[in-house]
Amino acid sequence: MHHTGGPGWRITMDTSGPLLLALYLKDHAGLTGAGMPPVAPAQPRVREADHHQLMQHVGGLPALRREWEAWWQHLIENHPEMSPAVEPPEFPAFGTTPALQRSLQAHFGAALTWARERRAEYERLEKEREASDATSVLREIVEERQLEVGPSARDFALTIIELPLSEDRAWLVNADKVIMSQGLLEDREAFRSYLTPVVEILV
Repeated sequence: MHHTGGPGWRITMDTSGPLLLALYLKDHAGLTGAGMPPVAPAQPRVREADHHQLMQHVGGLPALRREWEAWWQHLIENHPEMSPAVEPPEFPAFGTTPALQRSLQAHFGAALTWARERRAEYERLEKEREASDATSVLREIVEERQLEVGPSARDFALTIIELPLSEDRAWLVNADKVIMSQGLLEDREAFRSYLTPVVEILV
């Protein structure tokens, strides 16, 4: 986790175990374009599997898509908490979302292993960034905006949730949260192009 801040503002950058888990399940089921806004598929690519037989008695893939999208939104709103609780092997908290419950029952082990591997990769990436001061661009963006606005600059807190996504971009997912490809920061100009408009809204 990385914190950047100054008087009246704070930006937190981290990945999310719960969202990594959900991302794996989305891609494994082939739910292309699911979520609002729809984020890109994971990188490295998750192998897609045929879920028709698994879902045939619980509403099929359309039901899984609806239930997954509601869960994804809930995870974003409650970040960094895992809510509802994911408790194998039965996943009782998902009793009202039977398609999602069945997906978790069938694929939780593989999803958890994949999520843990991605988390370890992210931790290595954080160390590299710390050594190179790569996140200083965040402070630059905020300070430039504060100078532009002057005394009317507002206090704010922003959370950037980084995920291993195949498209290097960022998605504003609610008023104070952004989902971002963890590769985006490597291109400072592209990073600025996505984050500057968000900071302009907040400051």
